[in-house]
Amino acid sequence: MSKTVLPGVKQFDMTDRNAIITGGSKGLGYAMAAGLASVGANVFLVNRNLEEGEVAAAQLEKDFGVKAKAFSADVTNLSQIESVAKAVAEEFGSIDVLINSAGINIRGAIDELSPDEFQQVMKVNVDGTWNASRAVTPYMKKKGSGSIINMASTLGLVGLANRTPYATSKGAVVQMTRALGLELAPFNINVNAICPGPFLTEMNIPIAGTPEAKNFIVGATALARWGELREIQGAAIFLASDAGSYMVGSMLTVDGGWTAK
Repeated sequence: MSKTVLPGVKQFDMTDRNAIITGGSKGLGYAMAAGLASVGANVFLVNRNLEEGEVAAAQLEKDFGVKAKAFSADVTNLSQIESVAKAVAEEFGSIDVLINSAGINIRGAIDELSPDEFQQVMKVNVDGTWNASRAVTPYMKKKGSGSIINMASTLGLVGLANRTPYATSKGAVVQMTRALGLELAPFNINVNAICPGPFLTEMNIPIAGTPEAKNFIVGATALARWGELREIQGAAIFLASDAGSYMVGSMLTVDGGWTAK
């Protein structure tokens, strides 16, 4: 009779694995970087503001004793994110995990938003996710393993008024995750997405106290509250580690019960 848990196997241990996190210097990105660092992963933060990233990386090194480094890059620029992937692979030997956490949200009624605002959200949330995934794929293929975690959203699964740019972009990320998951599974590369619900990030602070947030966002969750940043970490660790090795093209919803209602 086979054993369900093999002796000595630590499925969540990520010691010496290398993880790139876009948008990793703050919010959910930083929380997930800290989560991976807490189980031994080296973490490489990518965002436009290098100084901000360096402060975050230094804190992660201090708190968890792992290697952490910041890179300045715009995920909408393929050559810039390719340069980051090359630098990590050459200096640290491999790219084991990519978390596509860089994202923006521009809210408003469709007749009040400009086409440029719509395209801006698409470029960061959709093009940026595709660019970073493309940049790391050759290195993961060469190694014969890897995990790509996209940040989708509950708004990639359900709708909300005055969110056409964001909901459209996250719906695209959901489908990108499924398609890329099928494409890369033969190379032992797992592609999945986390669909966060209402977390009180810097992106959501401007609407936190509004009637809309109280009634249609926080009020729509079974737990009737905003998510805490630490509550995204378990999902990231699961999908990035060996524990998530049978997950392909899946949407892991972390939303306090929003989509269950």
